[in-house]
Amino acid sequence: MKAFSRALSSVVDVGREILARRRPLTDASATPAAGLANLCQELLDHRGEASGLALAREIARHYPDLDEAAQAEFFDHLLHDFDVDDAVILKAADAYREQPDFDHLSAISKAVEAPRQRLFRRINMAPGGTRALVAMRGDLQKLLRKLPQLKAVDSDLRHLFVSWFNMGFLEMKRISWDTPASVLERIIAYEAVHAINGWDDLRNRLRANRACFAFFHPAMPGDPLVFVEVAFTNGLPDAIAPLLSEATDQAEQTLPDTVVFYSISNCHTGLAGVSFGNFLIKQVVEEVRQERPGIKTFVTLSPVPGFRSWLERARLDELVDPALHDQLRAPVGQVVAAEVRDALIKVCAHYLINEKSGLLARDPVARFHLGNGARLHRLHWAADLSDKGKSQSAGIMVNYLYDLDKIEINHEEYFDEGKIAVSRSIARLL
Repeated sequence: MKAFSRALSSVVDVGREILARRRPLTDASATPAAGLANLCQELLDHRGEASGLALAREIARHYPDLDEAAQAEFFDHLLHDFDVDDAVILKAADAYREQPDFDHLSAISKAVEAPRQRLFRRINMAPGGTRALVAMRGDLQKLLRKLPQLKAVDSDLRHLFVSWFNMGFLEMKRISWDTPASVLERIIAYEAVHAINGWDDLRNRLRANRACFAFFHPAMPGDPLVFVEVAFTNGLPDAIAPLLSEATDQAEQTLPDTVVFYSISNCHTGLAGVSFGNFLIKQVVEEVRQERPGIKTFVTLSPVPGFRSWLERARLDELVDPALHDQLRAPVGQVVAAEVRDALIKVCAHYLINEKSGLLARDPVARFHLGNGARLHRLHWAADLSDKGKSQSAGIMVNYLYDLDKIEINHEEYFDEGKIAVSRSIARLL
């Protein structure tokens, strides 16, 4: 791999020498975004391998210099200057209609692919190109709300990423205290569910009966794509604090019987919509089963991040006593009347089971685990009393149970019928 990298760098250096002897590639009076778009056009027009790699590397190197306004201008160039040609598509379609053979079908396929996809593939060939494209899409995701017309560019990048980041290219690694510090720093920075408060906190999460597993891609070595934090416990956990505590728990001294997935973090906004977490969980399950065959129970301890925002606008009259509505929507404290607690648990169960986006669960975490074939197993009151836990989930956390004998059936029924696998204890709440 190192030899290949050295050879590739040598080719890029040759390419730079070739480009240096050529005319200036961009108009000195052009804006930074327009100048970068000119480099992109030059890359598409180029045929030389060495100079093409050098151009791709220049694009990857200079893109991070753009501020938000320049990014928007650059993406607008990608949208309009590197789009499909309607006339070419119609001409290819007419030709296929007259003679529906492979060659004319192939011509349609080429016509409907925007030139920017070919551009992205060429950028991807340069050292650091994959990382640059992922960062590029991350910036694009932030702009889409204000500039929805850029969805076409986003769609092209996502289409390519689904292929480039498929399971055949990913490697699962166990993160330990011996993992390179640069990777550990990224784990701290990327943690999205329960913030890691420095090195001592991270070390605590990697101690005995704790573990962390991550997926990596060969084009982005040392930079995790997604990681899951795991605790080995006795019985189902009903609160997050003991799992994050630095105190040694009972499971540290005895043989645990349960694996708890308590945090899953996707590391790159630019890979949104490219699913890794479901494969990671299933791969961790297989590894743990081989390492600790005595463990039979696999559950999560998950937040309900969409619950409080939904609760603020929900119609609750048919669910709970109207006299409790204001108390249900009040800020959550550690001490709550039993009737308010029970009502909140009931309303949360309704939210998870009945509130849908199409056929699927409205809550993003529920949608993820139910889509993996997990069962909605238990709800726990006052399970996360952090500011984030209270403001998003009203302090409630969920055990999703991964019953290995039923996850495929649950998965199929969920996507085919919108049917949610639910335990009896939760079903009784409704």
